Amino acid sequence: MATTTIQVSRETRDHLAELAKERGVSIGQLVEALAAEQPTAAQRAERLAADREAVRRVIGIDISDDEFDRAPDILGNIYKIAAVKARNAPGAAA
Repeated sequence: MATTTIQVSRETRDHLAELAKERGVSIGQLVEALAAEQPTAAQRAERLAADREAVRRVIGIDISDDEFDRAPDILGNIYKIAAVKARNAPGAAA
């Protein structure tokens, strides 16, 4: 595998070195792991397209991307409802 050099401030280098030491890996391995956790815009778009295609197959309806974009945020709404219920529950902090 070819390697390269990345220039960062001493503070950042020292911070990365400490994180790597705590995890028992090299700085290079740490940076690779951190980069792998952050998908690019293109990767997020690919994942979104694949997820939408899976939904279309499962429900058997050809929903357009525009229709997906206009659809309600169901999970977000569930979180809001749960938050309201938690606040209104007996014994909840005021």
